[in-house]
Amino acid sequence: MTTAATLAPPARPAERLRTSTPWWMALLAGAAAFTGTGSATLNGDELATISAASRSLSGMWELARHIDGHFLPYYLFMHLWVKAGTAELWLRLPSAVGIGVAAWFLVDLGRRLHSTRAGVIGAAVFAIMPSVSYFGAFARPYAFAAAAVVFSFWTLHRAVERPDARRWTAYGVAVALVCCTHLFAVLVLPAQLALARRDSVVRMPAALAAGCLPAVVLGLVGFGERHAISWIPQRGPEVWLKFPKMAAGATGLGVMLFAMALAGAVLLWRASRVDRRAWVFALAGWLVLPPVLLLAVSQLVTPVYVDRYLFVTAPALALLAGLAVASLPRLHVVAAVVVVLLGCALSFQEHMTVREENGRFENIPWALRVIKAEPDDAIVYGQSQLRIGFEYYADSRMPVDVLKSGDVPSPDGFGYPERSDVNAALKGRDRVWVVWRGSKQSAIPRVGEVEKAGFKLSLAKHSADLPGLTVALFTRR
Repeated sequence: MTTAATLAPPARPAERLRTSTPWWMALLAGAAAFTGTGSATLNGDELATISAASRSLSGMWELARHIDGHFLPYYLFMHLWVKAGTAELWLRLPSAVGIGVAAWFLVDLGRRLHSTRAGVIGAAVFAIMPSVSYFGAFARPYAFAAAAVVFSFWTLHRAVERPDARRWTAYGVAVALVCCTHLFAVLVLPAQLALARRDSVVRMPAALAAGCLPAVVLGLVGFGERHAISWIPQRGPEVWLKFPKMAAGATGLGVMLFAMALAGAVLLWRASRVDRRAWVFALAGWLVLPPVLLLAVSQLVTPVYVDRYLFVTAPALALLAGLAVASLPRLHVVAAVVVVLLGCALSFQEHMTVREENGRFENIPWALRVIKAEPDDAIVYGQSQLRIGFEYYADSRMPVDVLKSGDVPSPDGFGYPERSDVNAALKGRDRVWVVWRGSKQSAIPRVGEVEKAGFKLSLAKHSADLPGLTVALFTRR
């Protein structure tokens, strides 16, 4: 019997290459991110992920009512993930996968906008960014947000080119994913309005509005919990000067890629049909609108400008740079190799830094090596939530945690219940180790309480990076 499959002609080599290329680039980008996973130790944000995800569903809901409510979708995912363990590699694996997913859609989006080589070059540039190595080995939702944003632009391209209900539904789902991964990832969505057409004047806003419903809910939750980000200082327009470094992860690489991105936007405009030039505004808006809008929110509502909230712009930077190289009339392969090698050279030190033990700037294993505990030594934490990390990395030689009054973290935060009377807790102790986040000169109330209990400073060491960790030994006078 003859079937349709036997009658179908074999796939052409070019077609097979086009189909397999996104997968190879996804593996390359995911692997590049994953190489930094096992060296840098977990920092406070990642340890907060463990604390939140390890709670019961009711415990996570209670936490979300007080702090990190906009992270609830990510915590729910990690709640299932950590059932298989909380090792560093396992915790960070989803982020590396997220980078791979972003690279896959970046390749195909580049193909749809220009050519397969544009997508491949863009994904290659994306893979060599130190920011990708950082957030791809980081147990927080930023890599997920980047992947969701690329996916949203990819689904939007499909919906705009061949409008039908199924594709607009897929776009609405993609927008909802953007909203659920990170609240401020929604700042890329206004750029997509540049692609509204006469034949989609109803469907696109409807899909966008439906997809943004999670953002409305999470935004209201986040506004009610803005006390949790009271540590964020007010910023001014000068922060935009640092934006190239933030997006790429290195100053030299960032400046080079921004210049290439400008060239890529111009070349795409010249090469595109009139009805497709709106994509130039969409890609440029994807790159530059988030920092502008984030600063506007900071000025008008509450300070929220934090560099890592803008990682979602990195794929746009890479794609526009890839478009610039792919638009060269000849020698684009040679040019792509040169760009990648030069990019690696310009960002070599930053790649090494994010892969160091202190690559996340909160080196708890270093602090544990400083602590030379003797029998009956006590330990006191300047910030209660530091206890999560020390319990994660500590061994049996740890000093006695004299202030801890419960084994379960507070239901409304990441700290632990503690005894209030430091003097009574240290009674009968001659040595106490105090650990806090910050420099030696930081004004830490707990240090003053230890000194009032009759102790004097004998030793203090700082991890060298700010804010870093300080470990101090106090002995009884």
